[in-house]
Amino acid sequence: MAAIRLEDVTKTFHAPRKEGDLPDHKGLVTALDHLNLIVPDGQTIAVVGPSGCGKSTLLRVASGLETSFTGRVFYDDVDMMDMPPGDRYIGMVFQNYALYPHFRSRENLSFFFRMHKAPAEEEAERIRITSEMMGIGFKELLKRKPGTLSGGERQRVAIARAIVRKPRLFLFDEPLSNLDAKLRVQTRVEIKRLLNRFQITALYVTHDQVEAIALGDQIAVMREGKIEQVGPYQKVWQNPVNAFVAGFLGTRPMNLFAGGTLVDGELRFEGVAVPLPEAIEAQVSAQVGAGQKLILGVRPEAASLVYGDLPAPAGIRLRGVVEIIEPDFGHRLQVVHVRIGGFSCAASGPLDPALDPGAEVAVVLPADDLHFFDSESGRRLG
Repeated sequence: MAAIRLEDVTKTFHAPRKEGDLPDHKGLVTALDHLNLIVPDGQTIAVVGPSGCGKSTLLRVASGLETSFTGRVFYDDVDMMDMPPGDRYIGMVFQNYALYPHFRSRENLSFFFRMHKAPAEEEAERIRITSEMMGIGFKELLKRKPGTLSGGERQRVAIARAIVRKPRLFLFDEPLSNLDAKLRVQTRVEIKRLLNRFQITALYVTHDQVEAIALGDQIAVMREGKIEQVGPYQKVWQNPVNAFVAGFLGTRPMNLFAGGTLVDGELRFEGVAVPLPEAIEAQVSAQVGAGQKLILGVRPEAASLVYGDLPAPAGIRLRGVVEIIEPDFGHRLQVVHVRIGGFSCAASGPLDPALDPGAEVAVVLPADDLHFFDSESGRRLG
């Protein structure tokens, strides 16, 4: 295993010209922008972020597949600049499996040993041990070519091919995105079991935050080629550094009311006035200047619906109209999107009594669960 450190990594490339571009248009795109990241030895960092933010480029730089960048990449404080990918002992798992279609699965696993001219006894023993790790039925897959395997079976072979070489680093590039929901869960559990067993340092890129939460010891949130925040999921979720992280991270994004101004104890938005408790007003006032615009944030899980005979919890009460209802039968609740002035706010409540679109309800925002961000920089206040 190895600790991985990326220092001040910048990667740019020229995008294809489009119709209508000016003659002097250079089309320069920054995929990674002075990025810094440390993956501690034996830990898994799950990297999440919107499409095009540079997640896959980050993996290519860490692996050595991408060499035209500035900055430095270290494995255990050893600079990897002149170390080719084949000599880094990396296990890579891709969403498209990347198996050799004309080889049987066993030959896909043995290819690494033949490239390194390893003894046949070592090859056979490593494949035997890896097959036992991969569980019941895996030995039968070794006899078949990838074209005869299901998506889940191909991914099992791809993971085994990465394990068989005793990697110092695991790199996963959305490995479960081509699988159906049931197979995603099964394969995710399998990957977690292997990561826990061997404590292999890993970078796991995914769009699926459920995967990121399940597999990552830490979460790294990316935007426009930069790491916005890194930490355990619960810590980042509870204490986002800025409005972007707050609105991106979470199975349901944080409600964000933008453009508010603090006036006479209220945070006033277009069509909405949010009265603030004195303690919160004093805290916010100490950090903002006159006329400074603020963003108010609250998680849907913290915002409560009040209607019918439901008891009203303590907090800031706002009235609105139901727009969309999302029942969550597994947790016996419903998430309701409520139109409050010019904003849509998601809040949770029990499944019963039932609600209909157009119904008038109240949404209660608990004072202790409010977040405030600077409108211009997005930086969290407090």
